[in-house]
Amino acid sequence: MSDRNGSSAGVRLSIMMFLQYAVWGVWLPYLANYLQGPVEQGGLGFTGAQVGWILGLAGSIGAVAAPFLAGQVADRFVRAELYLGLLLITGGAIKFMTYYAHSYGVFLWLSIGYSIAYMPTLALTNSVAFAHLDDPEKKFPLVRVWGTIGWIVASNAFPLIWLQSNLSLTALPPFLEGVAKPNSVGLIGDCLRVSGVMAILYGIWAIFVLPKTPPTRNVENPLAFTKAFALLKHPGVLVCTLVALPISMIHQVYFIRTGPFLSFIGFSDAHIGPVMSIGQFSEIAVLGLLGWILSRAGYKWTLFIGGLAYGLRFAFFAAASTGIQWLAAVAMVLHGFCYACFFAASFIYVERVATPDIRHSVQTAYGIIILGAGPVLAGLYNEWLDRFGAPSAQGGDWHSLWLTQAAIGAAMALLLALAFRAGVKPHEPTAAAAEAAGLEEVA
Repeated sequence: MSDRNGSSAGVRLSIMMFLQYAVWGVWLPYLANYLQGPVEQGGLGFTGAQVGWILGLAGSIGAVAAPFLAGQVADRFVRAELYLGLLLITGGAIKFMTYYAHSYGVFLWLSIGYSIAYMPTLALTNSVAFAHLDDPEKKFPLVRVWGTIGWIVASNAFPLIWLQSNLSLTALPPFLEGVAKPNSVGLIGDCLRVSGVMAILYGIWAIFVLPKTPPTRNVENPLAFTKAFALLKHPGVLVCTLVALPISMIHQVYFIRTGPFLSFIGFSDAHIGPVMSIGQFSEIAVLGLLGWILSRAGYKWTLFIGGLAYGLRFAFFAAASTGIQWLAAVAMVLHGFCYACFFAASFIYVERVATPDIRHSVQTAYGIIILGAGPVLAGLYNEWLDRFGAPSAQGGDWHSLWLTQAAIGAAMALLLALAFRAGVKPHEPTAAAAEAAGLEEVA
């Protein structure tokens, strides 16, 4: 891979993306199981609603802060790779501390602090990559895909190495001595310490190994993105945004509830990450086909496919709640269509509609809506979902919960089919769209 500073920089950028998403993938699939697990088994005993607020509120605050912390500081004052490393080291230390937090309030505040430190690093890694690739629109996807690979490797390696029932706890290093016995919920909590150590080491590596990326000092006013909200007058953008809010809510609940659900239907803790990573494999495949899908289906029906995929995935989950494990695994395949055909396609669409002078601002504004407002609303919505017998790994009315999710996805697909009018034809996305769609999944 050639780039502006030689082929070695391309390799370093790919490693950067791998590590960036590995430190996320090693804990996110398992956190809900640990937080909701019974105290007597080493869990923290939090409710589903509390878990929703930990993941939703913390993530949304980090997402809203990211454009200011990433763009304003890195573009004005400090080298991007140095700032990236400092944020990673800070976030890693906070993540390590969360392992020792056992009260809801402390865990929530630490999670908010971690999110504020980590979320800007997603944009910073994109900025570093774009600064050192000689053809960003073509080569960025080849670099970014290593992020998804990093997520897959980390989310599989942690349980397959650490959560196996035949794991020997002898000869452990001192800082890991005294952990819970194998297969206990408490052992899952080690994902927090593992992620913290990984982030700190990654941050040190970023400072000393990544290509130097000086500030450009030509950044917009931090509130410049507000002018992009005028684009909501465009009927297609308005409908897309109205649909994106409920979709982002059910998307967030997927990450909050799926781990405990898989435990409920009989998957072992060691297999939760591998089963969920089916979705990341699907994401790679469907993102590779997204340009082809857009060229043939157009924005309207591509977005419709994304909404419909959400409805079908959660309908499969509802059917799997009777104990049919393979249906849940099949449903994971739809994750790629959910994410690529709705989220990635919608980022590209709003960029296509925007005029050149506000394209980057539009991506920022749209990102704040679906990564900020959406998760906050998801916290309230997820708390409401506890009305179905507070579903957990031990029980609850999972069938009704997933049918509710499926109904929202299907309703949003129907709204797109009836009301969405694109007004433009698909084309190759600009660098701004590729950066936004390339892709900070909440996975």
